[in-house]
Amino acid sequence: MRTGSEPATARSALRARFWLSVWGLVWAVIGTTAFALAGRPGWAAACGVLWLVVTIDMAVILRHIRQGPHYQPGRGIPPYRPPRNRP
Repeated sequence: MRTGSEPATARSALRARFWLSVWGLVWAVIGTTAFALAGRPGWAAACGVLWLVVTIDMAVILRHIRQGPHYQPGRGIPPYRPPRNRP
């Protein structure tokens, strides 16, 4: 809900999230490979699951980056009134 106190130029740090996902992806791949070669299937599976989660997160981040900026009401639009608590 819009309250009117949001910064006019607020932006999400999607590029920072993307590079942190790249960093996590690299370490998940290295961890999966290292644990698989060391004969630790449980840890390799855990790193493999982490690899999958990071890959999905990266896909969502890239989708949001490609969508571009979304419409935000300007200063001329008054803020929404908060809902009243009804008894």
